[in-house]
Amino acid sequence: MATYRDTPYGVFNYLVNLDDSSEGEVWGGFSEVSGLNAEITVAEYRAGNAKVNYVKKIPAVTKAGDVTLKRGVIGADNIYNWLDQIRAGSVEAKRDVYIKLKNEDPTSTGAVVTWKLVNAMPIKWTGPTLTAKGGSDVAIEELVLSVEHIVQS
Repeated sequence: MATYRDTPYGVFNYLVNLDDSSEGEVWGGFSEVSGLNAEITVAEYRAGNAKVNYVKKIPAVTKAGDVTLKRGVIGADNIYNWLDQIRAGSVEAKRDVYIKLKNEDPTSTGAVVTWKLVNAMPIKWTGPTLTAKGGSDVAIEELVLSVEHIVQS
């Protein structure tokens, strides 16, 4: 259950659980999560004998958007292995992924809001942009997950 308070929570303290024992570990740490969204399409309907001259809008199919995860390249192969399972056609490789927003206090252990990404599977992996110019940029890899449904608790 989400923890209510009067002021909004910060966006910087969260965990991603890929259902592969990496939650809270460096090799599972993500620097950015984006694309958490759900959409309800609307069906428009009007009976021919309706007394009003406008359509009724009825909730129809719901869908969740694709979720993007970004992390620094550290040589961990858990994402690539998962992508490889999906490429091989393994529907069983779909997982429930959990995004857990935590309190700003780093010593707190519980999540204040959790989003469950139901039946998530990787659909795109993007490696880092490499450049010979030098500099202080971090090599970032990106994983896009296709999600069937998002549940908040």
